[in-house]
Amino acid sequence: MSTADRPVRVGAQLQPQHASYADLRRACAELEDLGVDAIFNWDHFYPLYGEPDGAHFECWTMLGAWAEATERVEIGALVTCNSYRNPQLLADMARTVDHISARDGGEGRLVLGIGSGWFERDYDEYGYEFGTAGGRLDALARDLPLIEERLARLNPAPTRKIPVLVGGGGEKKTLRIVARHADIWHGFGSPETIAHKHAVLDDWCARLGRDPAEIERSSGVSPKPGRLPEDVADYAAGAEALFEVGTRLFTVGLNGPDYDLGPIRDLVAWRDAHHPSR
Repeated sequence: MSTADRPVRVGAQLQPQHASYADLRRACAELEDLGVDAIFNWDHFYPLYGEPDGAHFECWTMLGAWAEATERVEIGALVTCNSYRNPQLLADMARTVDHISARDGGEGRLVLGIGSGWFERDYDEYGYEFGTAGGRLDALARDLPLIEERLARLNPAPTRKIPVLVGGGGEKKTLRIVARHADIWHGFGSPETIAHKHAVLDDWCARLGRDPAEIERSSGVSPKPGRLPEDVADYAAGAEALFEVGTRLFTVGLNGPDYDLGPIRDLVAWRDAHHPSR
């Protein structure tokens, strides 16, 4: 499928910080009812902003619960930190959540989002070696083939080829890893930045013999610089600009405890009005 032919999809990242699980569960149900295509959390142990010791929940336990609590949406981490789990174990966890999320003999709905990790406090507090950014990327490149090999050996097998989403924009290592292993690339930045990253990714695909059209392009969506988050119409304008440079999965981060769904409603309306594919 070419990039132009891919459907436009809307995702929401429910940031598991500063909220009760009841808040998260309620927002998850409301997002599915709104018609989003994917719901993500993140893989950290402490809040990334706001009160640094505020309420926070673990990623993969939550994904198992969401797999039971939802019926249609894809679910995943944006993104799993490769450093925190043995890759063979992570593959088994992913396969299990994939099966939990399947309905009536159909396919599962897990997206295996993964990255190299960056939040030093997580490492220090939980006893992981932080190392260097380059070393963590090398570990990701080493571990993705192990994840793929374990997924191929598990019994029962996954219900489908679990899509792998790799997050990050590093041009020398990360995008090479994307070109080799990912089904989805996720990045952040202006349309000009994203367009540049797409070109770099396409070049890595050419070097590695991969069809770049096989990789779905995903971006975070924010209001225009200098505008307030409540200016939700700006989310659709931002998404349209990213659409023009090839993005097809658009995700907004939502912070607890309120989880304001206004931007998501705006993006879903934009999707359905201008890029219907359902």
